[in-house]
Amino acid sequence: MDITRQLDEVEQKFEQLTDRMAASEVVNDPELYRKTAKAHRDLEEIVSVYREYKQVAANLDQARQMLSEKDPEIKAMAEEEIASLEPRAASLMEQLKLLLLPKDPNDDRDVLLEIRAGAGGDEASLFAAEIFRMYARYAEAQRWKVEVTSMSESGAGGAKEILALVNGDKVYSKLKYESGVHRVQRVPVTEQQGRIHTSTVTVAVLPEADDIDIKIDPKDVRIDTFCSSGPGGQSVNTTYSAVRLTHLPTGLVVSCQDEKSQIKNRAKAERVLRARLYELELQKQQAAIGADRRSQVGTGDRSEKIRTYNFKENRVTDHRIGLTLHQLDRILEGELDELITACATYYNAQKLRQQAENSDGGNGASARN
Repeated sequence: MDITRQLDEVEQKFEQLTDRMAASEVVNDPELYRKTAKAHRDLEEIVSVYREYKQVAANLDQARQMLSEKDPEIKAMAEEEIASLEPRAASLMEQLKLLLLPKDPNDDRDVLLEIRAGAGGDEASLFAAEIFRMYARYAEAQRWKVEVTSMSESGAGGAKEILALVNGDKVYSKLKYESGVHRVQRVPVTEQQGRIHTSTVTVAVLPEADDIDIKIDPKDVRIDTFCSSGPGGQSVNTTYSAVRLTHLPTGLVVSCQDEKSQIKNRAKAERVLRARLYELELQKQQAAIGADRRSQVGTGDRSEKIRTYNFKENRVTDHRIGLTLHQLDRILEGELDELITACATYYNAQKLRQQAENSDGGNGASARN
């Protein structure tokens, strides 16, 4: 289908949804209104860009017509106008092609963020805590909510493992390329000789599953309660409020002790368990599709070293996309927009190339993440 025709159909659907949102049967039905408003919101960006593109294209046509004028000043103005409008039109069209790509069905989901210290002992645990703080700062800027479900602290004041639920608008779409091994190069505070050490932290971003996605049979879950643990002192909870869920068919174990209420801890643990079971299902689907397609898409598997943080040079390098930024101090404060946007642009470009190859080859398969 011609891309202009596709965009016209999207714009027409957007206008229909705009009218529908004002209809009494939609306004009086909260669930129907929510679904309609979401469908309208999903099309809003592409329609906005398309309308800008049409305006730029119309101005470009008008400027080209002015080239036939005999007045040299008018011709010069037209040439100047064309020189500025042509790149803008091309940029908008590329943006529209990206927006028309099949959407990742998980993009709107909340996520379970798992951060674990890897190689490097205490230094790795210290950096794991810093990485979590970085994402927490970014989440705050995005107006997301971060709920820690469990944290295992290290003796050095870092964290061996942190699990957190992140809720907000399009969380997975922005964090999905953060999964992988994050490497840090710096002089640890415990180093007496000033030598640079290399440590690693593993980050996993799992889309949170809805009840309708993953059904958990209560008979398949063993529930244990225990006293919350902590660094010691009067703050340690001595009641049996902490909850451990064991999913018997898979052997998955989830613990939550963040809340003082056993009921709240159980609810959080169930959300974490559901997210992990959902990830297992996704892995099965990806395995069924085959290794060839996975390599084409590039999923940022957690076993891959994706990024290096070099403190001496104030440098962050993303190895997947070949991007180096000398802004480590700002990035650790949660200023991740440039990195996240660059990753999304890179993988979307891969999808566009794959789509073009599929169209040329006639195999009909579309690359999707």
